[in-house]
Amino acid sequence: MKVTKDMCIGDILDANRETAVFFLNMGMHCLGCPSARGESVEDACKVHGVDADQLIADINAFLEKK
Repeated sequence: MKVTKDMCIGDILDANRETAVFFLNMGMHCLGCPSARGESVEDACKVHGVDADQLIADINAFLEKK
């Protein structure tokens, strides 16, 4: 699986629960709520002041090792 900025966070979490740590580390502690699960990675990064490109690179690097 290759993660992109336009993907919904819920889809990423459903594919690999271990990716939750990346969202938790950026301050997104509401991963179980419906609005967080339906939010795109890019939108969540904007709200939390995180570089979306770097987050995507980090998640994809992690997934490549799995």
